[in-house]
Amino acid sequence: MDFNTKIDRRGTNSTKWDWMLDLYDVDPADGLAMWTADSDYRTAPCVIDAIRAQADHGVFGYMPEHDAYRGAVVWWMENRHNWTINKTWVLSAQGLGNAIALCLDVWTDPRDHVAIFSPVYHEFALKIQNAGRAVTECPLARSDSGYTLDLDDAQSRLTGQEKMLIWCSPQNPSGRVWSADELRAVSAFAARNGMMLVCDEIHHDLVFEGTTFVPMDVAAPTGRAFTVYLTGASKTFNIAGQRTGNMIIPDDTLRQQMKTRLKSLDYKPSSMAVSMITAAYSPAGAAWVEAQNAHLAANIALFDAGINAIPGVRSMPLQATYLAWVDFSGTGMTDDEVAARIRDRARIAASAGPTFGAGGTGHMRFNLATQRHIVTEAVARLQDAFSDLQ
Repeated sequence: MDFNTKIDRRGTNSTKWDWMLDLYDVDPADGLAMWTADSDYRTAPCVIDAIRAQADHGVFGYMPEHDAYRGAVVWWMENRHNWTINKTWVLSAQGLGNAIALCLDVWTDPRDHVAIFSPVYHEFALKIQNAGRAVTECPLARSDSGYTLDLDDAQSRLTGQEKMLIWCSPQNPSGRVWSADELRAVSAFAARNGMMLVCDEIHHDLVFEGTTFVPMDVAAPTGRAFTVYLTGASKTFNIAGQRTGNMIIPDDTLRQQMKTRLKSLDYKPSSMAVSMITAAYSPAGAAWVEAQNAHLAANIALFDAGINAIPGVRSMPLQATYLAWVDFSGTGMTDDEVAARIRDRARIAASAGPTFGAGGTGHMRFNLATQRHIVTEAVARLQDAFSDLQ
């Protein structure tokens, strides 16, 4: 399984590469795209074979609800995450961003408040605001090794108007994998405050040796009456463009409420996406993920060693995801000064820390799901951009 073959994504209508100039003022002709969370290497051969088979068949008509697809999701959760679910619990959405928007639509009203623990994936706040709801930020506590929960502080920040908590596990942008005890505490926190709990577990497959991801439902099954679990193959297999993710809803009442909303929107997944995900969630797909995680771990080690050699700069140790969270605060520079060096000197498009909310100041996020030579080049450019600190 080769993750290092050079693939030029420029000019392919790639958001990651072809929007660099407009969004980051970094020319893709000589820039490196290390911002949005998709990978630069080809997906698993079993997924490509499924696409070829469907193309060779040549008929792309209507399809019924896909029992094999739901069965593949059940198999994956059981075999990869020791999570036993029922096929009837699995509903689909147009990716997890759409799933979050649907959850906000079904279980909150305009002007309700929605809680998040920050810094966190910036789309959480954007989805909440786009839906006409208000964001309640609960900052995570910072330790030398990463982020921890401070639920007493979080409690003090609630207004009493919060109807939902959107939770990120594994955590983006820090790559933190939460323990079962922490997950139970979060579930209890939501219950105590009368909040729906929406768990975004999209990065659950991208976990590295020595760490075990625990699904929220495994840790806190008593929370099923108020919890929706969001998963998907999009990050794991780099198929986000297929716009399909899972909403796993064990509670009959909640599931029927969401099914009613989906029916009103006349939503069903595309046949191509269903074929790809069914093929991905298989023994062949699992073997490919193991190889990918080994590749990512090597990329992370290379990146961290080079970045941590820059005085005042530290890359947070990753337990999961392929998103390096780098702290530049030790340089004494402002966010704008750091961003300018990365943009103008290193010619890298990376995600600015402040966009992730409270706690993001002084940080940048770099996507390492790419070929090794790009990581090597990025490290060299960053070291050169901050060479005056040596």
